[in-house]
Amino acid sequence: QVQLVESGGGLVQPGGSLRLSCTSATDLSFYTMKWYRQLPGEQRELVAGSGSGGSTDYGYSVKGRVTISRDPTKKTVYLQMNNLKPEDSATYYCNAVFGGFSYWGQGTQVTVSS
Repeated sequence: QVQLVESGGGLVQPGGSLRLSCTSATDLSFYTMKWYRQLPGEQRELVAGSGSGGSTDYGYSVKGRVTISRDPTKKTVYLQMNNLKPEDSATYYCNAVFGGFSYWGQGTQVTVSS
């Protein structure tokens, strides 16, 4: 069982930045790691993904404004978000996939508002 703990969410003004963290006691090096976001009543939307081999991909609505990265020494995956917009407000979830298994964190709330 892989447990993921997200942190770093909060209230930020439009144009501001946040860095979300996803930490585990498990070595995530071999996992495909992704960040999703979700609004109440809506489907989860892919924000960013990081393959175990170093590949990355980003959702269309955030491309150019977010960066996913890993720190294997800290067993942590980050999501750096810049130039935040009110429409980025959502609960952000970390996802780890390996060997047909998928694990989710509990989510961290991001609110972009003046």
